[in-house]
Order: sequence, then structure tokens, then C-alpha cells
Amino acid sequence: MNDARSWEDLVSAALLGTERKPDGADGPDDPAAGLLHRAAALTVAGRAGRLPSRVTPPVPAEPEECPRAGREAADRLARILAGQQQRVLPEWLDLAARRRLRAPGHLLPELLDRGRNDRSLREPIAVVAGRRGRWLAGHNPHWAYLLRERSGGVETWELGAPGERLSYLERLRGRDPAAARETLRASWRQETPDDRALFTAALAEGLSAADEPFLEEVLEDRRREVRVAAANLLVRIPGSRYGRRMADRLGPRLRDGGLIVDSPPGCDAAMERDGVWLRRGATRSELLEQLVGKTPLGMWADRVGAPPQEIVELNRDRHVRAGWVRAAISQRDAVWAGALLDGEPDGDLLAVLPAGPRARRAAKIVRAWEPNGALITLLGAVPAPWSGPLALAVLAKIEETSRSWYVDELCRLAALRLDPGFHPAAGRLSADPPPSIEELVGTLRFRSDMRSEFSP
Repeated sequence: MNDARSWEDLVSAALLGTERKPDGADGPDDPAAGLLHRAAALTVAGRAGRLPSRVTPPVPAEPEECPRAGREAADRLARILAGQQQRVLPEWLDLAARRRLRAPGHLLPELLDRGRNDRSLREPIAVVAGRRGRWLAGHNPHWAYLLRERSGGVETWELGAPGERLSYLERLRGRDPAAARETLRASWRQETPDDRALFTAALAEGLSAADEPFLEEVLEDRRREVRVAAANLLVRIPGSRYGRRMADRLGPRLRDGGLIVDSPPGCDAAMERDGVWLRRGATRSELLEQLVGKTPLGMWADRVGAPPQEIVELNRDRHVRAGWVRAAISQRDAVWAGALLDGEPDGDLLAVLPAGPRARRAAKIVRAWEPNGALITLLGAVPAPWSGPLALAVLAKIEETSRSWYVDELCRLAALRLDPGFHPAAGRLSADPPPSIEELVGTLRFRSDMRSEFSP
């Protein structure tokens, strides 16, 4: 029997249907099943007649340079990857990476897959995967990100995905601000508008007067988002030409000692170049808000002769205050942020404050507010670990309103942000705790045990 011809007959019968073109062979009562049986037999026969190919075994991975995580920590990682308390995976990776410990080899494929889908995990995975992880990444294109993340070399900037390139630029900026700026300048014309805006914002780290000439060039970009990113940095450089231009625009509009501001009549081309724009249907008051938001905050003390707290109390115009909020956030001015927080509880303002004042202010807000979406959003700006007055205020609020829907959300956030040493206090919140508090206690205890497994 000619195998090639027999296979062609089977394909023809499959395409036309066995009722329209029987293949003429004996077999099961069902013609379709018979056709599949004969196709399977021909496939096996074809494979059996082939000589095995010669395969060169891969070069084994190099010996590891870092110690392996302890048995208990490794077992906990296996449980996390299997679905238990999955939200604490970033914390496990951070604990291991800071101690230069490796994850168990048999968990690397699952771990590398997690990094493939979650960019935020890639940097610690690059540490805990060790040399075996890099060896695996060299044999699977889906894990190739690990090689770029680990090497941190120029090939990451030239060949990486946008998120990898951003991470590279941020790391380079932290080490050598001038080199990062010149790296971006060299590739500027090849970047997409979205990437130009993203990479410009990355220059916030190590920002100095040396960046001003390049950022002034960026103000010529066609895309508004790119110009706005440059403007937000230029206004933070003391004495910059941009800051003086914005102060010159706003200064003549101040009245009564600088506490009342007239809205500008319109937006000209020079203002648009500086990142100010008037959308269709916008009011002059909204334009004023932008103008205030892009003017150096130091101008107000110079013109009014009063500290921020007093200036904020005396001017209640909502558009001026909204502009001050924008300015305090973009200029990272903790004094103005603190002054504005009394009347404008805002998570972005809270994030401007140093760690200690931020936690104390957050605790004060928690005590004063009922649990709601705004409170959850605001607390989202307060990084872990929550301890001291903030931790006690959050636990007290959970206990007071333990049956509220928003308390469920507060418990989910607190489970990852509270210092895990507070798990005994959380366990005493209620004699008959609802599921959200039980989950909070369970997660805190899980995190506490996990941290103890990394202790020397």
C-alpha cells in the first residue's frame, strides 16, 4: 500500500465527508471513526519508520552564587504560588531579594510565568531566580525579560519593552543623572509620543538645573502630554526660565495683596508651548486653575508676604485652591501640601509629606472620617508598613464599624499595609468577627510567620 496515496485518500474523505466519499476500507461500523483509526495508524507507521535525530544536550547552568532560601520560607513560597495568600507574593520576593536568597529550583517556572504577566515583580524575581533562572530564561523566549532585567545593560534600552526600558532609565538616572538624560536625548526622535511623555517624567529623579536646556527643548514637542511632563519638571527647578515665565503671567493678575486672582482672558501660543491649554468649552476660571498649578509656589510668599498656611486660609476661590493642589503635588512641596490638607484631604497631597508627618496626618483623617471610598483611596497613598498611631487608628475604625461594606475594603488594604506584628491586636477586635476581619487576622499572621522565616 502506498502510504502517501493512502494519506491523500483519507484527507479527501475527511474534506468531502465519509458519506459522500467512502474510503473503501473495512473498519468500525461508524465510517467517521474508521477514518480516524486509519489516520492514527498511518501516523504511527510514519513515525516508526524515522531514524531518531541527534540532539546536542544543552550546557548546564553555572553554579549558584547566592544561598537558597530556608526550607520553611521555600515551603511558604510554594503555598503562595499554589493559591494561598497570593497577594503577599510581592512581599515574599522583596524579603528574599533584599537578603540575596534564591527561590527553590522547582518553583522557578511558575515564578517566571508570574513575572511574565506582572512587570512589577520582575526586578525581585531577577534576584531570587539566580543563575538557574537565567539559564531557563535563555531557553524560553517568554522568560527572556529576565535576562534584560538582570543585566540592566544598554541592550535593555535598545531592545526591551516600554516598561523594561523605563526601569532601565530610572536605574540609570539614579546612578548617573546626566547619562540618563543624554541617553534619552539620543533616542528622542525614535520614541513614540506616549514613551516620550513617560520617559520625560522619569527625569524627576535627580532633577537639577543641568536638565533645564533639554527640558526646554522638550517644550517644542507636538504632543501636549509631552510638553506637560516637561513643564511639571521645569517648574520644580529653582530659578528656571519656565518658572519666571509663569510667575510673570500670573503676577499681573493678582489683586488685594495677591489674595484675589483675575482669570486670564485666553490662552496664546506661548502658553500652550508651556503646557497650558484651553480645552473646548472650558471656562476662564479653569484656565486660571492651570496657570496657578504651573506657577512656582514660592511666588506666593514673595508677593503676599505670608506663610502658606495663612495664604490658604485667606483665599477660598475653588479654582485657585485647585491650582495650589496641582502645584503642591507636581512641585513636591511638603509645606504647601500640609497647609492644603486641612481643607483638601487628598491622597496625592498626602503622598508629598515625609513618612512621619504623612502617617500622623493619615491617622487623624482615619479617626475623623467614616469608612468610605474616599478614605480607602486616600489611605492607598500611604505605603507599608502602617504602625504606631496610624495602625491603632485603622484597627479602631475597623472595630467601630465592623459591619460596613467599606470596612471590608479597609480590611483588605490593611491586611497588606499594617505591620504584621499587629496581628494579635487585630485578633482581639471582635468576639464574633465577620469574614473580612477573619481574613485580616489570617493575612497578618501569615505575613508575621513569613517574616520570621527570613530572620537570621
